[in-house]
Amino acid sequence: AAMVADLLGVPTADVVSSRAEHVAYDIPAITTAGRYRVDGAAVVDGECQSYSFFVKHVHEWIRSPFFAEVPEEIRDFARASVPWRTEGAIYRSDLAEHLPDGLAVPRAVTVREIDESSYAVWLEVVPTADVTWDVERDAAAAELLGRFAGTPGIRALADVGGHDVGVESYVAGRLAHQVLPVLHDEGVWHHPLVEPFGPLRDRLLAAADLVPAYTEELATLPLLVAHGDACPNNLLVRPDRPGFTMIDFGYLAPMPVGFDLGQLLVGDVQIGRRGTDNLAERDAACVAAYRDGLAAAGLDVPLATVTRGHALLLLIFTGLSSLPLELLGEQPTTALRAVCASRAEIARFSLDLLDASS
Repeated sequence: AAMVADLLGVPTADVVSSRAEHVAYDIPAITTAGRYRVDGAAVVDGECQSYSFFVKHVHEWIRSPFFAEVPEEIRDFARASVPWRTEGAIYRSDLAEHLPDGLAVPRAVTVREIDESSYAVWLEVVPTADVTWDVERDAAAAELLGRFAGTPGIRALADVGGHDVGVESYVAGRLAHQVLPVLHDEGVWHHPLVEPFGPLRDRLLAAADLVPAYTEELATLPLLVAHGDACPNNLLVRPDRPGFTMIDFGYLAPMPVGFDLGQLLVGDVQIGRRGTDNLAERDAACVAAYRDGLAAAGLDVPLATVTRGHALLLLIFTGLSSLPLELLGEQPTTALRAVCASRAEIARFSLDLLDASS
């Protein structure tokens, strides 16, 4: 009743009905136990009003079925490497007060602890518009992500989750234990779904050998703040206001300049929602717009520095891990071959971008 009153902006409310409905979501998320729509009716000042919440149940990833796939010898390391408290901490923070014009977050009515390893975030329901993501929308998002990365009040919240998800921890964790061993596995390269990567093999292995040097180079670049997963799926477009509403803050963290450009560029390509035909055009527009956003936030970062940071981060976090490891047990259907061909193009583009930025 208190949450409903808060949501409706009234002193008190008498809840007369409530129902929860599971919200289907087709993209696996290891720290999300479930998403729900909670609807009902309440009496306010003698009149019946409807209410609606979006509720996200977040848990530590040892509770995810995917954790069973982690080798026993690295489970402690893996458990500690994935943040799950950050999203709740963000919704408890004053992030909304620091966002630049054009960015918003859903209003969190409350973050309720469930037990020692899970909690639920109760949010307002955000209306969304079904829109097409084109180069212009990409650039608009990139400019706002640059403002986000450079805004002092947001940068002050970068460590709010108290979890290290930076470049070095990623390299020492997933890259070292999962990605690089796959790249060096001779058998993987003979799988039919890996065929599109064949011409890139030598380049990918050479880049893998240079990861320590690339990590050192990234440590010299401006350390800002990143949303952590700024794909179009997490930048909602509302029908009633311009700009974007950001969601899914689980990986918000201090990151080198340009980090959020990677998922903005290839997030939808990875899941088959967009093609690779105009990657170069989109990339150029987004990098320039992101740099403009930094400038609007008061940071004068050379375009070459933004480009280099983005290129290094795209390779390390996406390009090197593009091989379809999770699909190798599937039959190589025409659809899966197309997915793998797109991923190979992401890998090629990341390698080319890195070469061009050096």
